[in-house]
Amino acid sequence: MFIATDIKKVSAWHDGEIALQTKAGVADRMAELGQRVLRDHLIEQHRNFYPQLPFIVLGSVDADGNAWATLRANRPGFLLSPDIHTLRVELGRDPADPADAGMEDGKAIALLGIELHTRRRNRLNGTIRRHSDKVFDVAVDQSFGNCPKYIQLRDFEFTRDPAAPADRPTQPLAALDDRAQAVIAGADTFFVASYVEDREDGRRQVDVSHRGGRPGFVRVGEDGVLTIPDFAGNLFFNTLGNFVLNPKTGLVFADFESGALLQLTGDAEVILESPEIASFDGAERLWRFTPRKIMRRPGALPLRWKFREDGWSPHLLATGRWGDVSGGVGEAGSDHNP
Repeated sequence: MFIATDIKKVSAWHDGEIALQTKAGVADRMAELGQRVLRDHLIEQHRNFYPQLPFIVLGSVDADGNAWATLRANRPGFLLSPDIHTLRVELGRDPADPADAGMEDGKAIALLGIELHTRRRNRLNGTIRRHSDKVFDVAVDQSFGNCPKYIQLRDFEFTRDPAAPADRPTQPLAALDDRAQAVIAGADTFFVASYVEDREDGRRQVDVSHRGGRPGFVRVGEDGVLTIPDFAGNLFFNTLGNFVLNPKTGLVFADFESGALLQLTGDAEVILESPEIASFDGAERLWRFTPRKIMRRPGALPLRWKFREDGWSPHLLATGRWGDVSGGVGEAGSDHNP
């Protein structure tokens, strides 16, 4: 496990991010870049982007300090920016969603706006200012764009009124059963929430981000621990930098064809040295996730997505999957594997 020590704060990044940037040899470049790309407001392009979205990815922290990631949907227009420092979110409370417990007034929250049909995305974190159980504002702390790497193209449609609750109850799992393992092993996309509390002003900072790869890029070990390769990216190390300082992590896997969500909260660790890194195509490092709580939510989303015929990210051609690595668990089956 990698631990940051004696890292001096510079620019806009926290100690965990700087530690990994230093390890990668890009700390000086990132110190300068951070001042330009990490904004405390929404630029016009992003203010116009959010109202187009039919869903939002959210990251929150419950009263016990557990990080949760979730997807919530509504008709386009449910997200809007009344001013450059605010994003308004029109979503009703959902007690079936474990992430909802962290969405109280005054709590830190993270959002990822992502269009799966265009590969556009924007990340934002800030503080909740609740108007009611149906509307809250996010006072922006940080907003920044992300590149389109590793995003698969999918087209969406609504299958029910987004205000209507799922007709099947949440299922707590004591461990990853066969169905849950199959969802993870076959996934080409998931989302991860993480957070730190060491900001200079003492405030919590939550992040939620996208991870994509070829089906089979997430390995489920016999002990239930997930192992995930970290591919070449923007070198910000927002997520892995959070892991360095705080292992509390939340994952969410969406079944794009059924609308089901598999939500997990637990602990993550960064692996910078391992023979498996060199043997996994495209991996620059690894991280492992140990689930502590698991929730399966059938039909949680009112959306369904259809994979495009040309939907695979071209960046996946340089990446592998655990079935191609000696000692892996075998390839996940898929009718549209790249």
